[in-house]
This record gives sequence, C-alpha cells and structure tokens, in this order.
Amino acid sequence: MDKPYIVSARKYRPTSFDTVVGQTHVTETLEHEVTSGNLAQALLFCGPKGVGKTSCARILAKRINEINTDADENYDLNIFELDAASNNKVDDIRQLIDQVRFAPQLGQYKVYIIDEVHMLSTAAFNAFLKTLEEPPAHAIFILATTEKHKVLPTILSRCQVFDFKRIRTEDIVRHLNFVASEEGLQVEQEALHLIAEKADGALRDSLSVFDRICAFSQGQNISYELVRENLQILDRDIYFRTLNDLKNSDVSSLFLHVNSVLERGFDLHIYVSGLANHVRDVLMAKHPSTVDLMEIPDSVKDRYRSQSNEMDLIFLGRALRLLSRCDIQYKDSSSPRLFVEVVLLEIAGLTEVDAKKKKTPSQK
Repeated sequence: MDKPYIVSARKYRPTSFDTVVGQTHVTETLEHEVTSGNLAQALLFCGPKGVGKTSCARILAKRINEINTDADENYDLNIFELDAASNNKVDDIRQLIDQVRFAPQLGQYKVYIIDEVHMLSTAAFNAFLKTLEEPPAHAIFILATTEKHKVLPTILSRCQVFDFKRIRTEDIVRHLNFVASEEGLQVEQEALHLIAEKADGALRDSLSVFDRICAFSQGQNISYELVRENLQILDRDIYFRTLNDLKNSDVSSLFLHVNSVLERGFDLHIYVSGLANHVRDVLMAKHPSTVDLMEIPDSVKDRYRSQSNEMDLIFLGRALRLLSRCDIQYKDSSSPRLFVEVVLLEIAGLTEVDAKKKKTPSQK
C-alpha cells in the first residue's frame, strides 16, 4: 500500500530549534533559558502567520522535559494543546485550570500550549489570570497569537513575550532549496524567489504554494515561467518596458501594455500596484545602501540598477505619487481602464513638461 501523501509544511516541520527557519533571536534565547533553568512559567509567542510560533512551542515543550528528566522517555502525555479559536469560553478555561492542579505522572513538568489565545473571551481571560500569575511549580504555559494587540494587558504583563518576525525571502528560498533537494526536484532560483515573494514572509504559505507548483509541473523542471503562469503574476519585463515608455512618452506603447494586461486575463489593479512597486524598487536601486534591501535575485538587481541610472529622480518620485493615488482610487472608478490610461498619460506627459522647461532658458 502506498504511503499517504503529506504536505511539505507538515513533512518538513521543524523538530528542533536548529531546524527553525529565520527565528534565531527566539530559538537561541529559549535554548539558553531551558538549559540554564531560568525559563519563565508563562510565555507568549506573537507574530505573523506561518513563521513558526506553534512549532517552537512544541519544540520547547519537548526540550523542557528532555533536559529536566530523561531524554529517552516519551513525554507526549505531559504536553497539552488547546485551540482557543474553538475553545474560547470560560468553561473551557476552568476545565484547563482543573487539569493544571495535578502533577505529571512522568517527568517534572506539564506544558500547556494555547494557540490563537487572542480568541479567548474576556471572561475566559479573567478566569485564567490567577493561574497564569501563580501557576503550580510543575506547570508551564506557552501562549501563541497572531494578534498581540487583542490580548488583555493583564495577560501580557504576566508573560515573557517573544516577538516572531516575518521570514526573509533569502531564508525562505534557502529552505525551499532544501525541500526541493530532498524531493529530488529540479528548480530555477528565480522560480523559488517568486514563490518566496508571493508568501510575503510566511514559510508555511511558501510551502503550500510550492506543493501546488509541484502538482502543476507533473515532475517537470520547475521554471520561472511555470511558477509565474500558475500564480498568475505579471512578468517583471512588462514593468521595465512600461517605465521606459513612460520616460520616453511613448503613448501608443502604453495603450498596448494596458491592452496586453487585459487580454492575458489580469486585473488592471494588479498592474498598477505592481508598477508602483517597480518604481519604488527603481528608486531604491539609485543607491548601493538601499539596493541591498531589495529581496530579489542579484541578476534582477543589475537590471534595476541599469534602469535607475537612466531615470530622473524627480520623475520617479512623481510617477510613484500618481501610481499610489491610482491604486487608492481604482475601486471607486466607474471606468477602471480609462482611469489607468489617463494616469499613465499624465505620468508620460511629465517628461515632456520637464523637457520644455529645460529648453526654455536656451531659447531665450
């Protein structure tokens, strides 16, 4: 019988602090606290979705029992997980408090992981306060949330807070390379960068997208074009060409770009937003210190540097302002295509105005 399929997010879920991606500031601190015996009895893990909060909570729960007793024992019965999204009533917390009173049969500690803790009701939070402030010596609480601002200040003050950050594109690409190698897949680096950019700092999302791309490729080489087609992302080339045509006031080419985007089935809002981000990246490529902030392959950075050298700083600033305004007002327009075309023509006209201003002194 064939083995059941396991998604990459579960198959390659970290099982030790060393395998957690992009959160060394948290994992190293937790490891030092556990080994030194200075671990707080209430911890709060907060940060964006898919960055390793629950995984770190499970690893920490395992390490607590390994270090303080026998590493070879099975401590699964000492670890309790509660999903606060579906167990958010005061009765659920009271039941948890009743369990906390009993010491573990094996080992020294019981660890309680409460996921999405911000979903608890106010009454449930209040019922939990006293136990969280003065828990039994054998109990450790690990709370996890994506919305720290919704957690009551009285809860926050009783916890040691760890802020998880969004994972850098380079770290996601490195992990996707590892997964691809383990699965025996051939992938292009720009394709992995595109997946990582789409995930927007969430490793779990990148792995979900990666699985989808693998299914779509049917064992073939995963190329940049294949990923772009599957994710319905506009190619960078159209943004490079559009910005050059805006600078040169090539009106006919601008109309053709808009028509091409629509014929390929893309929403013009995506085009406008992508063009605004492209102009921002070209502005960043103006200086070596800011170009390093761009989370894109080095080969693409060279293209941005080349285009930025051909662009006037004032023109780029005005273009970004007009595109940002178009992005905000797009949904309120009764004729989106006409609105986008007018904005592009307005940006293209700016270069003509600047050219006239430069000629005027010499003509006088």
